[in-house]
Amino acid sequence: MNWSATGAVLLALAVILGAFGAHGLQNRLDDYARGVYEKAVFYHFLHAMGILVVAVLSRTGTFPQEAADMVCWCLLAGIVLFSGSLYALAVTGNRSLGMITPLGGLAFILGWVLLAWRLRRII
Repeated sequence: MNWSATGAVLLALAVILGAFGAHGLQNRLDDYARGVYEKAVFYHFLHAMGILVVAVLSRTGTFPQEAADMVCWCLLAGIVLFSGSLYALAVTGNRSLGMITPLGGLAFILGWVLLAWRLRRII
């Protein structure tokens, strides 16, 4: 997979969803839902940037592509599960969607731990 392009698309999507939340949902979300939505956007941005950085590392030859793939898949899964569940929770008010969120958090943690594990052998 082209992780550089994936990271860039995910960053664009984070901007779109952030703007939609700020303008399109401005009068539809209560304070709690707005906070949840903003948290989803923040983590989406942060981890999309992580995908972009890891992709660049692999392209410089300082980080193996197979390791980058594992890390990026974990970060992508985290965005979908963590941010995705929070977006859905904020918009629908269905708090049971919050049960999915920790799985995304675990995917984020796994991605960063894998990155650290692989970098300790290289740098």
